[in-house]
Amino acid sequence: MASPSAPAPLAERVEELLSADGPLPIVAAGDPVLRRAAEPFDGQLEPALLARFTQALRLTMRAAPGVGLAAPQVGVGLRIAVVEDPAPVPEEVRVARGRVPLPFRVLVNPSYEPVGAKRAAFFEGCLSVPGWQAVVARHAEVRVRALDEHGHRVDEVFTGWPARIVQHETDHLDGTLYLDRAELRSLASNEAMAARWTQPTPEEAARALGFPLR
Repeated sequence: MASPSAPAPLAERVEELLSADGPLPIVAAGDPVLRRAAEPFDGQLEPALLARFTQALRLTMRAAPGVGLAAPQVGVGLRIAVVEDPAPVPEEVRVARGRVPLPFRVLVNPSYEPVGAKRAAFFEGCLSVPGWQAVVARHAEVRVRALDEHGHRVDEVFTGWPARIVQHETDHLDGTLYLDRAELRSLASNEAMAARWTQPTPEEAARALGFPLR
């Protein structure tokens, strides 16, 4: 009889992370795991472990709090991300940003492509770059192809803020941070954001700080 094979290193890493109670530690910019393309998921985690891991990502995202979290952000280089946004924002913000509720989703091996040429520029932040926000122009509408946590195919069009969220999280899986796409003259601390740039759109910030909206 063949001896059981040793657990894959990624499975060992996930088991180690899940051995502690509570939210997972979030990796900050500067860690190489955030700059490497994540490995496509192909069964490296058996179903029960995958379910536990995605629930831990959900717990961590909510505790942060955030609206998305990719596996590399907890040190696991797999193409897995979770997204969820209850969108508790005023009507003016909802209309300007297209920020509508996004139910909890698990995206496995996601990719996206633009639908149309329209782009939208807004401030965004990242749990792996704490304390800062910057304006990023992204596709206003994208088609996302992925699998869910059960292996079912996802082929869906996202618009508005949900489109921004899935682009941000998918970028993480390619080793891209939002700062790579940002207008760096817009970079603002959370304190500056709260004091100056809470408007529904970044137009006033663009005039004052001298960056284009594109």
